[in-house]
Amino acid sequence: MGHGHDHGPTATGSHRGLLAAVLGISVAIFAVEVVGAVLTGSLALLADAGHVLADAGGVALALGATLLAARPASGRRTFGWARAEILAAAVNGLILSGIGVYVFVEGIRRLIDPAAVEPGGMALFGVIGLIGNLIGVALLYRARTASLNLKGAFLEVATDTVTSVGVLIAAGVIAWTGFTRADPMVSVLIGLIIVPRALKLLREAVSILLETAPADVDLDQIRAHIVGLDHVKDVHDLHVLTVTSGLPVLSAHVVVDDSCFHDGHAPQLLDSMQTCLAGHFDVEHSTFQLEPVGHAEHEHPTHR
Repeated sequence: MGHGHDHGPTATGSHRGLLAAVLGISVAIFAVEVVGAVLTGSLALLADAGHVLADAGGVALALGATLLAARPASGRRTFGWARAEILAAAVNGLILSGIGVYVFVEGIRRLIDPAAVEPGGMALFGVIGLIGNLIGVALLYRARTASLNLKGAFLEVATDTVTSVGVLIAAGVIAWTGFTRADPMVSVLIGLIIVPRALKLLREAVSILLETAPADVDLDQIRAHIVGLDHVKDVHDLHVLTVTSGLPVLSAHVVVDDSCFHDGHAPQLLDSMQTCLAGHFDVEHSTFQLEPVGHAEHEHPTHR
C-alpha cells in the first residue's frame, strides 16, 4: 500500500543553464591552453588542458543526463531516466581518474627528462585559464550541494582553478630561476589533486548504483519511528535506496494490529507513516505493505 508520487525534475535538471555556461567556459579554456602548451612547450599547461577537457566531458555528460532524466516515466522505466545522472557521475569519475594518473606519470617522465619551457607565454595562458575557472566556480558555488553531478562539476572546476594557480607558480619559478623541472613538478601535483577527488566521486556514484542505503539515513531510527506509531507491531523487509540525487525511496512490510483491517485504521496509519518519513527523514517516496500478525510466516525467507 502506498501513495503515488510525481518524481518531478531532478536536482541537476533545475540547473541546466549553469551547466551549459560552465561547459562553454571549459571548452574555451581547453582550446586556449592547448594553444598555449604548443607555443610554450609547457607540460603543466597541457596537463591542465587535459584536465579541463575531462571536466568539459563530465559536464557535458551531466548536462545530457539531465535531459534524459527529464523524460517521463514509462511502463518499463518507472522512474524515467533519473538514474542516468548517476551513470554520468560514474563515467565522470572514471575519466578524471584516468586523466589524473596520466598527468602524474607524464610528470614523472618529464622530471627525468626535462624540456625547454617559455615562461612568459605560459604565465599568460595560465592567467586566462585562471580567470575562466574562477567564473565557473562562482557560477556553481551555490548549486554544488544540489546533486551528485553538480557536486562533481563544481569539484572539477575548483581543481582546475587550483591547477591554474600551479601553472602560474611554475611559470614564475622558471622565469626567475630557470628551473624547468618546476613545470613537470606542477604536473605531478595536478595528478595528485585530481585522483583522490575523482575516486571519491566514483565511490559515491557506485554506492548509489549498488543501491546502498544513503549515508545520511539511519535505518534503525526509521524502524524505531515506524514501530513507535500506534497499532504497529513490527517492521521487516525495510529497504532505502537512492534513485538519483535528491530522490531517496523506501519500501517496507509493516505488521499491524488485525483490527486495522476491520475498523478503518489502515488508511490513517499509512498517512501517519508517510508523514513521519517525509518530516523526519526527507523521504518523500515510500511504499508500505501492511500485514496482519502472523503473515510473515507465509512469506518467502528473503522478505523476512
